[in-house]
Amino acid sequence: MTTVKAPATYGPNQLADRLDLARWQFERAQRLGLIPAADPKTGRWPAVVVDDVVTCLDDVRAAVGTMPDVGAARAEEHLAERFHLPVNPGTAAELARRGHLPVRGEFRGHALYCGLTLETFKGRDKVVRASAAGHLHMRDAAAKILGIRDSDFDHLVRAGLLAPADYADSRWNRYDVVPLYRQAELERLARSRRIDWAAVRATPKGGRSPLAALPTRKDRP
Repeated sequence: MTTVKAPATYGPNQLADRLDLARWQFERAQRLGLIPAADPKTGRWPAVVVDDVVTCLDDVRAAVGTMPDVGAARAEEHLAERFHLPVNPGTAAELARRGHLPVRGEFRGHALYCGLTLETFKGRDKVVRASAAGHLHMRDAAAKILGIRDSDFDHLVRAGLLAPADYADSRWNRYDVVPLYRQAELERLARSRRIDWAAVRATPKGGRSPLAALPTRKDRP
């Protein structure tokens, strides 16, 4: 009978396996200081340190939670289920913008939001406000909110008075991205005295937009 000798030191993958932790749990435990830092020279953990962590593994599991860091759609779905309310696209980013939901990394260019924060989130009113302010709209819907034509809307973007808050993949062409505009920015712009909204909205179809005179923002791509 062959006896497998325990290693004297552990690398990160070996340690995660030894503790029976998913990689996200392991990384979160490290971030929270629940697992001591590896030896700076070798990047490995001595067996004696690992044995100490094993003795308090139940506490480690409780502290890291059960939800990994997730993208916006999954975060918003979780919040909708947690608080039994509709949650608009853009809510997760808005909560992060307001300092309520930490971003813990990214995946393929998209933010990953802290699963531990989501799992314990108690601010229902914060979610309601973020859902309203952060609601994302495609161009046509955004133009309707402002009560203007698509051509007028394009002048606002050209002039740098309005910029996309995010982008989504096109439903029709996977190589295209669709700009999305934030509700709070649309409301802010609608209150601007720089624009004669009555004149813009009164311009007939085919008429030259008063917004055409706005200078083009020079740092636009």
